Amino acid sequence: MRLKNMLSAAALAVALLSAPAALALEQAEQVKLLATIDDRQRNGGDYKAMVYLEQKEKGKADLVYELVVYRRDEDDKLMMLFTKPKTEAGKGYLRLDKNLWNYDPNVGRWERRTERERIAGTDSRRADFDESRLAEEYDPSYEGEAKLGKYTAHLMTLKVKPGVDVAYPVLKVWVDKVSGNILKQEEYALSGRKMRTALYPRWKKMFSESKKGDVWIPEEMRIYDEIEKGNSTTILVKTVDLRPLEANLFTKAWLESKSR
Repeated sequence: MRLKNMLSAAALAVALLSAPAALALEQAEQVKLLATIDDRQRNGGDYKAMVYLEQKEKGKADLVYELVVYRRDEDDKLMMLFTKPKTEAGKGYLRLDKNLWNYDPNVGRWERRTERERIAGTDSRRADFDESRLAEEYDPSYEGEAKLGKYTAHLMTLKVKPGVDVAYPVLKVWVDKVSGNILKQEEYALSGRKMRTALYPRWKKMFSESKKGDVWIPEEMRIYDEIEKGNSTTILVKTVDLRPLEANLFTKAWLESKSR
């Protein structure tokens, strides 16, 4: 009986040791998964979206912004032009050569900003509006499968690659096993302190002529400030146009012309 119990315990130990290996993704598979996430969101050409931005702050009235987001994924260019409210109309951001610039028509001056810039003072960051670059900017580590409500997800910890400038150096991402879309993302400082949590409840699929394939767009993002509890930002992508944009659109002069 004792020998039988020992054999059973040994068999259980082997099963426990082998089970995670069966579920785990190898390093190459993890990198491939990140690259797939990036590719699914990348148009390969141009992108224009009308976006609503709602900011909730504890003890303050809610703020709602309207902006147009322009992207040229082939050249890693990004522009954000605010149209509402009137006090913010004409203000904008321009990303060129991995530098982020902010323009305020009230003073007629451009200022360089960091990746940690709070867009229009909200909980959003530049990366929330730009194409996904997870495989380019982070190294993944697989944490296993995790349940997130009714979904089963791949859970990975991502650490920024040396020399890459990002808003948050450590991420935890939950990727839906069925759809391949990100469901949730937690963002951390180097100290390990959680800074933001982002939820992605709705995705939209569109066909892109320039890509000759589908593009997945996060229609809704809900961002929660983990430092100032009670503060949150909702990003709603209302309309998307994947047709080519003006050749000279991604310039300081073009944005300034729209601010007059």
